[in-house]
Amino acid sequence: MRLKAEQLGSHLSQGNLAPLYLVSGDETLLVQEAADAIRAAAFLQGYTEREILHAESSFDWNTVLTEANSLSLFAEKKIIEIRIANGKPGDKGSKVLQECAGKPTDDTLLLIITPKLEAATVRSKWVKAIEAHGALIQTWPVPPDQLPGWIGKRLQQAGISADRQAVEILADRVEGNLLAAVQEIEKLKLLLPDGEVDGQTMSTVVADSARFNVFTLADKILEGDPQAACRTLRGLRDEGAEPAIILWALTRELRTLIRAGEALENGDHLDWVLKDLGVWEKRKPLFKQTLRRLKLTRLKQMLRLAAGIDRAIKGIRIADPWDDLTTLLLMFCGTPTLQSGNLKLALSFPD
Repeated sequence: MRLKAEQLGSHLSQGNLAPLYLVSGDETLLVQEAADAIRAAAFLQGYTEREILHAESSFDWNTVLTEANSLSLFAEKKIIEIRIANGKPGDKGSKVLQECAGKPTDDTLLLIITPKLEAATVRSKWVKAIEAHGALIQTWPVPPDQLPGWIGKRLQQAGISADRQAVEILADRVEGNLLAAVQEIEKLKLLLPDGEVDGQTMSTVVADSARFNVFTLADKILEGDPQAACRTLRGLRDEGAEPAIILWALTRELRTLIRAGEALENGDHLDWVLKDLGVWEKRKPLFKQTLRRLKLTRLKQMLRLAAGIDRAIKGIRIADPWDDLTTLLLMFCGTPTLQSGNLKLALSFPD
């Protein structure tokens, strides 16, 4: 069977545990909570021993069969938890998991935890076998527009009454970090004995849990999200980040984009170009999106601006590097800022 994360509680409350569970997803909190719920339900039914196996490159999948077929010395029932870091068990692992799915035992529950599964993997034989004989639970990140509702529900479950402004403030502060949201709610439970919070109190109590770093900033600008990018840049500045480090990260992305754009003009295939340039597979869509948004001439103008920012950081040019970094960031996101006609004036150095 295939269960949504929100259906898992109802399924487990019925008392009929499946022999196998596959929990997948990239949102750590949701995967953790789903796995915790399965373990708790299994414990109530006598699965008091737990064996954790990490299926990495050198993992011997025969271990799973050995553990599944061996009787415990300390408990009548046990959980075998297999954590597959890359979500791909390989041929040997696939065969073992299919065998376990086809021949479940009453005293062993198999819990498999993976990152988000690719579409092809979901259609693979081992996943289909688990679906046929057990349960597949895929967890998904909470979309930004649904985050306030998700947080509001969590606050209610924690016995906290929050007005709309308070919920929106918390959603803005955690910036999609669900684990941070839950931690802040736990803190609110301790700090607010009356269980009520308004916007002003929320602003005072809740720390800014958004993770500001140059890699996050790079992704935000490649996504073309000027508000999130400016907020991240401001957070980096408030945390004392050096502008030279930020400029290095943005210039690195710029040079990659320029090389990719030049290769495209020569008729090369973009996927191969990005691979040759060392762009990770999961970041290729961001680069493709940026190349559709910005022309090659614009990218080269931005590289000129980056050179000017470098001069400002070194004291060779009189300007505020943070202001110029904001301009560069907005140009990256496709927001009209400097035009080619006044770029030279803004940088204050001749051609």
